[in-house]
Amino acid sequence: MSREKLAEQGQQIRNQLQHRTHPDMGSAATSAVPGVSRLTTEVAFGAVWSRPGLSLQDRMVCTLSVLSVLQYLPQLRTYLNSALNIGMQPRPIQEIFIQCSIYAGFPTMVNALNLAHEVFEARGIEVPETPMPDDSLEALDAKGRALMQKLHGDRSQQGYASPANTTTAKLYPVAIQYGYGEIWHRPDLDHRSRMICALAAFTALNLTGQLEKFMPSALNMELSRDQVIEVIIQTGPYSGFPKALNALALAERVLI
Repeated sequence: MSREKLAEQGQQIRNQLQHRTHPDMGSAATSAVPGVSRLTTEVAFGAVWSRPGLSLQDRMVCTLSVLSVLQYLPQLRTYLNSALNIGMQPRPIQEIFIQCSIYAGFPTMVNALNLAHEVFEARGIEVPETPMPDDSLEALDAKGRALMQKLHGDRSQQGYASPANTTTAKLYPVAIQYGYGEIWHRPDLDHRSRMICALAAFTALNLTGQLEKFMPSALNMELSRDQVIEVIIQTGPYSGFPKALNALALAERVLI
């Protein structure tokens, strides 16, 4: 494939996203640097976004996850607008940031949600109210353990998740209750999309131990081996190719 073809494919994706309609604050400066616009069009959009295997919305879920966990807020503003341009609704977008907070910390969620609020308000978008369940800690624990078993099978009791690990037991019950029990079960974002968030976040944050655990689990969440690989590839232009390549090498080993 020629560079001209990559540029053509990339421009088509940019047009679908209406990417230049809402540029980030650095776009004017970078567009004046020779070759930078061509580079991003060919690499990010032509070589990666244009790949088969994932829908445009799946790739957007992945991209928003990376930008959120790494707190690339100017770029996140641009992609928030692009997500709305391709038909994503505000509540699922909010849930992406909430899901990623398990992995990157609550401050990342707060910053991303505040930015999303600004974007929605500027576009005159009202976010519908969604009733949330009010489960007891015992109910959250039961829901969390059931989901862990569904996701990880026997691996749900290994490593830091082992009941025999008295050190991690000081914190891990909270992760079970509020991570698996509450956040994974929140409405407006399905488990498949939440798994995309997790894989993208782990790759961006270079959390290889969690990637090794969750890659096989993704196959239990309606993702194929090829789709898991595409999620990792999608992170490349945003969190760096070394992290993506390391994750792909790991996938080759654990996704048999």
